[in-house]
Amino acid sequence: MTSAGFATAGSLLAEIQGLYGAFSFPEKLLQKIWARGDFNRAAARTSAGQTLRISHPGKWNLLGGPDFQDARLRFDDGPEITGDVELHLRAEDWEAHGHVADPAYDGVMLHVVLFPPEPGHVTQGAGGREIPLLALLPLLHHDLEEFAADDAVEMLANRAAARIPDELGRLPPDGLQSLLARQAEARWRQKVHFARLRVQRLGWENACHHTALEILGYRFNRAPMLRLAGLWPLSAWSTGEITADAAFVAEADGWSLQGVRPANHPRTRLRQYAEWARARPDWPDRLVPLLANASSEPGPESGTREVRRLFGFTNRRREVVEAICAGVVGGTRLDNLVCDGWLPLLSAWTGRELQPLWFHWFAGDVPPVVTSGLRQLGVCNGRAQPACHGISQGLLGWLLEREAAR
Repeated sequence: MTSAGFATAGSLLAEIQGLYGAFSFPEKLLQKIWARGDFNRAAARTSAGQTLRISHPGKWNLLGGPDFQDARLRFDDGPEITGDVELHLRAEDWEAHGHVADPAYDGVMLHVVLFPPEPGHVTQGAGGREIPLLALLPLLHHDLEEFAADDAVEMLANRAAARIPDELGRLPPDGLQSLLARQAEARWRQKVHFARLRVQRLGWENACHHTALEILGYRFNRAPMLRLAGLWPLSAWSTGEITADAAFVAEADGWSLQGVRPANHPRTRLRQYAEWARARPDWPDRLVPLLANASSEPGPESGTREVRRLFGFTNRRREVVEAICAGVVGGTRLDNLVCDGWLPLLSAWTGRELQPLWFHWFAGDVPPVVTSGLRQLGVCNGRAQPACHGISQGLLGWLLEREAAR
């Protein structure tokens, strides 16, 4: 887990060294992680060694005062208590922000920080009251750089409109294709890097299991899906030890259901996964012979339509649907499972170069700004040059780079 970084006392931003250079990790992203519960809550312990049960993270307070209000927590075997939660990147920020003497913070019952404090550090409230301290870094589901990258994609996806600058439109076709291929290559390397960290942390089968449930959760229900993956391994799903309805109830307070289409409802996706796991209990092992033997396929300089025809992508996709998912998951969500999950994991696990297959695979779900941008640029024009995952990721990478430079 990335931990090296720089943040002055009282700062709202940490600068951290990542795979491709320094990146920023803002305090607001830490607040998002807490609000979504995107960490291993079952393993939560305060710096004093108390077990912590989080019944509700509280209401996110975007005004003055503590970051979260009316949170419901239980320490050790004590009663559930209700109060405020304050978050900082570092434990010292509590004093640097002057919270000790501010009566607005008298109701804080938990101080959450990103980086673990120095041994013996104590957060003190009014009158010398000791406030329990929780460090999230050891509990996070992802590397800090992956959280920052995903947050950047999410913010881009939420933009009502984003203009593709004139400079891309002025590039000759070969130059545009080359730029997008370079950006796609960087996105691929980053995904394999993150996948390698997950395999190292969880092992092959658990890494596949966690990734599948996370992607089935979409953006807003990733965290509860990951918590369920941590509570019940693949074997529990394949034997029926845990049912989809019981899993849904277990995260009753964690789901984000507003605006979710019926087909993407987490209960529906959990039922699909339960059926899939029962029918294909060995599905992670099936991935290797089905998708990891494509290292000799041509690179992004080859046309997607021709590559798909020569190497039977349509038939291979059908094989994945049936052999891996037992026919219960298909469409663009399957394409995201293949490209955002399985191919990076397979490349990290086997050491094989699967970027060509990833590049030419079907696009899957991408932010609307990317879809419209490719259309504006004439890069993808139906059957003659169909959209592919690599081109979409290339433009997304360029847009993210542009946003970071603003």
